[in-house]
Amino acid sequence: MRVLIQRCRRGQVSIDGQVVGAIDRGFVLLVGVTYEDGPEDVTYCARKISKLRVFEDEQGRMNASLDSLPDGAILSISQFTLYGDVRKGNRPSFTQSARPEVAEPLYESFNQALREAGFRVETGRFGADMQVLIENDGPVTILIDSKEK
Repeated sequence: MRVLIQRCRRGQVSIDGQVVGAIDRGFVLLVGVTYEDGPEDVTYCARKISKLRVFEDEQGRMNASLDSLPDGAILSISQFTLYGDVRKGNRPSFTQSARPEVAEPLYESFNQALREAGFRVETGRFGADMQVLIENDGPVTILIDSKEK
């Protein structure tokens, strides 16, 4: 499982011109699932994100986690293209991405794990053509890959 984390001041996802998820300060997560992933990958990524310290503390250092923000939230977007492979040629291959029947339950389980950790989680719609607006904060962008733990 790969999760690209972007610290944001605002995030929003729309489908067919309708806003389906929006947050203010927090994380926008782009979530990719590979065919090798299972529940342990979900647990690992959700735990890492829930404890990630990339917000400024009282001294202005990146030392605070999302749960320290009174209005911190998560916008989670499914993103199979995180497993795009361009090592051969210029057209990405997505053979490492999980099929929807495998990826969707793991993506939903990941979002539920974040909710159970106490976060408000907004989402897009799995498999939909989405437009994502991200107002990066910093910018701070971190990649977590459960296979590289």
